Amino acid sequence: MILDELRPRLHDRATRGQSLTHEEAAALEAWYAQQDQAELAQIVRTPVHDVTLLQQQIDGALTQLAKTTQQIRRLGKENAALRRENARLRVRLADQAIFQPAPTLRRPAG
Repeated sequence: MILDELRPRLHDRATRGQSLTHEEAAALEAWYAQQDQAELAQIVRTPVHDVTLLQQQIDGALTQLAKTTQQIRRLGKENAALRRENARLRVRLADQAIFQPAPTLRRPAG
């Protein structure tokens, strides 16, 4: 039990750059190897259907991403067309303002 509590502390000290004795470093390396073996065993025990399900979820996410990308591209093209139309209408409006006579000011009779 003491070793189980000591190893994470050794890891903490090592990651903070503190010096470890040779015995502490050896204990830490042994713990790392033990952790690696436990992780590997967990990976090997992962059922194939879990991996298949994960792959299906990834494929679904990629499909949705492709659809969203297409929508963004389509909206970008629509926005560009609207900007061009807006610019064309502004020019037309400016031309109309130039060629219209200025309104005359009427003074109230009085």
